[in-house]
Amino acid sequence: MFKPRIELEPDDFYYNEDGYKVFTEKYHLKRGYCCKSGCKHCPYGYDKKTDTLK
Repeated sequence: MFKPRIELEPDDFYYNEDGYKVFTEKYHLKRGYCCKSGCKHCPYGYDKKTDTLK
């Protein structure tokens, strides 16, 4: 299924101390679904250890 590209805004992500891009809760909500990757700021409550949404 094709998903349209989401234009990034400055507060959609930041770079951590290792230089990786970290998406914010705002970005995840804008995207509209959980990718089940265990994202640091997941607003959907996904737990990667149990593979469940809270």
